[in-house]
Amino acid sequence: MMTKVVVVEITPTDAERAQERLAQESLTQAVVSLCEQGFVVVNDVVAHDHLNFLRERMEEDLKQLREVPEVPHNFVWGNIQQDPPPLPQYVFRDVVANPFVCQITREALGPNAFNSSLSGNTNVPGSGLQPVHVDLGQLWPSLPFAHPASHLVVNLALDDTTADNGAIELWPGTHLDTRRVIGEDLRLTEKEVEERRRRVPPVLGMTRRGAFLIRDMRLWHRGRPNTTGCTRFMIAMVHKVGWFRRTSHGDLDQRCAPVFEGCPIENEIPLVEHPSDHIGRNHRYEYDGPN
Repeated sequence: MMTKVVVVEITPTDAERAQERLAQESLTQAVVSLCEQGFVVVNDVVAHDHLNFLRERMEEDLKQLREVPEVPHNFVWGNIQQDPPPLPQYVFRDVVANPFVCQITREALGPNAFNSSLSGNTNVPGSGLQPVHVDLGQLWPSLPFAHPASHLVVNLALDDTTADNGAIELWPGTHLDTRRVIGEDLRLTEKEVEERRRRVPPVLGMTRRGAFLIRDMRLWHRGRPNTTGCTRFMIAMVHKVGWFRRTSHGDLDQRCAPVFEGCPIENEIPLVEHPSDHIGRNHRYEYDGPN
């Protein structure tokens, strides 16, 4: 029997916005969805002028990124890893330290949870269809059941995401599949995919502007083609359980420090006087086609 899943969406009330904190009922609903389905959406929590400002700069950066010797495509042409600028005028509190998102991830991951990266996935017109894959397998082999979440991916698209511009394909409940272990091939076989499709088909993570998609890093997913004429930009962060090793991706201008004050989770991204080149620091992954 096929099971159809509805994407759980949390929209803060006026009272919750005033306190910058979800009520217990909403918080529980979000964490239960992460535990059971592997993902949850948090609506309308980022100012649109921040999204506009980021998009304008990332469009300019993308022109430079597409001129580097090896564009960092992931699996297929057109799904490009692109970091947002690490400068204080582009690093907004409601993006990198959103109080509602961080409240949810801290509740799911526990005390001392931290953010280790600020990157992004850019889907350009004419992109290909990625293979179904996980970003991380289970941490321990031969488990009879899945361990609690240790890594959560926090995605923020700068525009509405739709079936046409490459909304991410999500496979509900697959973060609980213990067959994929860290260090193994991240891709699922066609047999595994079709067997799962017959029982629980995928859904599209279609979100509107200002919404976050939080997903377990073990969840089966893939980037879909962008058939429109407009690039779809998406910010990506990784929130990790407090006891995991403290590695990080990239760095930020030290003047960004104030945006993290009072955040429910810790920031592990180095704050430095002179940030590294955010355009040229990424590398292609499992792709050897044309630039």
